[in-house]
Amino acid sequence: MDGESIRVTRSVVLPLREIVLRTSRSSGPGGQHAQKSETRVEAVFDVEASEALTDAQKRRVSAKAGPVLRAIAQDERSQLRNRELAVERLVTALRDALRVERRRVATKPTAASRERRLEGKKRRSETKRLRRPPTRP
Repeated sequence: MDGESIRVTRSVVLPLREIVLRTSRSSGPGGQHAQKSETRVEAVFDVEASEALTDAQKRRVSAKAGPVLRAIAQDERSQLRNRELAVERLVTALRDALRVERRRVATKPTAASRERRLEGKKRRSETKRLRRPPTRP
């Protein structure tokens, strides 16, 4: 991650100016440090206002993740580290939303696999038949 932009995918480079970072006080225990420091970071990315995404990509991201992507980090004591984590999580969410699922190509089972399946069924049937009580004449 350089100072200007982040490479999300091969075709998408996201300028950092499109990510809005907000800080607030972190929740949970932590004593004086947590009570006074704004270490919680929220990264917000407006999909519709983005110049880095094409219209098709915007539609895909909005359909999968919504019109606004948010990532929150309050794991670390350092605001700088939480900022990095929040941006990283936002980029991961964007990458997942941009991913195009490959279409499954239907295939037929091979002759050998059909044979194995039937052989297994015969073996199981024989095992269960042998468990039955003997029939009376």
